[in-house]
Amino acid sequence: MEAEEVKTAESQETGLRSHIPFWMKSNLTIDEAAAYTGIGKHKLRELTDNENCSFVLWVGSKRLIKRRLLEQFLDNMYSI
Repeated sequence: MEAEEVKTAESQETGLRSHIPFWMKSNLTIDEAAAYTGIGKHKLRELTDNENCSFVLWVGSKRLIKRRLLEQFLDNMYSI
């Protein structure tokens, strides 16, 4: 593949990912999870820093939020 083709493929992939609604994604970035839930980014990072956090998925150093498990967690909480 030429460099131009690679850039086009990467931009198409990024473009497609940004058009998928949050409620259809299985995993969310911290920014997406904050927008989806209304919980601040700092609070989400604090919650997911816990080793026992069931709704965080680490991909290398990238932190993703498992949307369905986050929703279940929030459904069972009175306050965070």
